[in-house]
Amino acid sequence: MQNEKEQVALSSMAASAGLTVAKAAVGVATGSLAILSEAGHSLIDFGATVMTYIAVRISGKPADEEHHYGHGKVEAVSALAETALLFLLSGIVIWEAIKRLIEHESHVVTASIWAFGVIVVSIVVDFFRARALTRVARATQSHALEADALHFSSDLYSSLAVLGGLFGVYFGYPWADSAAALVVAVLVCFAGWRLGRRTIETLTDTAPVGAAQAITKIAKKVPGVVAVDQVRARAVGETTFIDLAVAVSRTLPLDRVNAIKAAVADALRAGMPGAEPVVTTDPVALSNETVLDRVMVIARNRALAVHHVTVHDIRDKLAISLDLEVDGKMSLSAAHEQADGLEKAIEAELGADVEVETHIEPLQTEDVLGREAPPERVRAVQMALAEFAAEGRIVRDVHDVRVRETDEGEIVNFHCRVDPALSVQTVHENVDAMERALRERSSSIKRVIGHAEPMK
Repeated sequence: MQNEKEQVALSSMAASAGLTVAKAAVGVATGSLAILSEAGHSLIDFGATVMTYIAVRISGKPADEEHHYGHGKVEAVSALAETALLFLLSGIVIWEAIKRLIEHESHVVTASIWAFGVIVVSIVVDFFRARALTRVARATQSHALEADALHFSSDLYSSLAVLGGLFGVYFGYPWADSAAALVVAVLVCFAGWRLGRRTIETLTDTAPVGAAQAITKIAKKVPGVVAVDQVRARAVGETTFIDLAVAVSRTLPLDRVNAIKAAVADALRAGMPGAEPVVTTDPVALSNETVLDRVMVIARNRALAVHHVTVHDIRDKLAISLDLEVDGKMSLSAAHEQADGLEKAIEAELGADVEVETHIEPLQTEDVLGREAPPERVRAVQMALAEFAAEGRIVRDVHDVRVRETDEGEIVNFHCRVDPALSVQTVHENVDAMERALRERSSSIKRVIGHAEPMK
């Protein structure tokens, strides 16, 4: 795509140079102000196409340490310079044309076959050149090529005006040449105004028309996006830079939030070719959050590990109890301070009349070196577990028993099977009872972890 932009800019430059020379020669030979103004217009077009070619080459460079957003705005600067040249030419032509019309100065204008020929050739060249430039400019969103396309579109109409002026001179109306020059100048001013407005909008980061609505529509379709809070977009050449803030549920884990951000960015790139999105997320509380959700969010935000959260609605009072895991080597005073801070945060979220009870448990924060216990020790533990299971009549088939010895005590893991129709609460209570019984029987056991499986 970059090569196509450079090729069309080079062909435009060659055409401008040829037309400038031809119009200037014929204008001098015939004395036509309209043709001379067209020659001046083509000369400025030639300079503009040179700037366009240079701008297109520079704008194609990737971002670097000094230009974090790339070099796309170089094209807009080039287009602004072209606009200034257009208005300068128009002012000179308008001044000379009005001077001739008011002062009725005698300027012999010859409507020769060469005059008609060069204008007709100019019209044909400008038509095909403007069409080619417009096609590539739309495909690449190039402001510089769009500026050239506007130039040559205005050249076509101004050449038609000059052609009309030559016919007027041919039929005996010498003022028609100056009138045609005025028409050319007005058309050039109009083209310059259109181009200047678009260029200034780019340089001042004016949002593309309809971009905010399109971006919002795409982002809202991504699962997990609750709302679109802020949209900012600016176009630089064929690239649209997008800054987007979306709201997501505050209960989501970080990996899920990152997945939503990536999905939004991918959707924008797919729906808007050339988009370069930067997506940020704002966690918000949803109306369907449960008390449990809110408690877990508070604990997560304070980097605390909690479990066994229970919520009871006692008449008009809310009672919450939970287990808080802290470093087992932490002093009770420091642990109680963490628990107190958590309780106050929950009260601030749910109301001062909420009742919060926290059970502090030690959490292993470092790896503990261990070794497999002797086979006879494993068999003893397995027999004890089978005995407890038989007493409770809920847990069956104790298997895969593992016992590891550490400096802090034994760690026991076991699997068992239960009726799949039982509730998780019932299963947990029975497995937990077995774990407690095993620890009570053997003081060397530090921790027991039971894994229940449904019977087949």
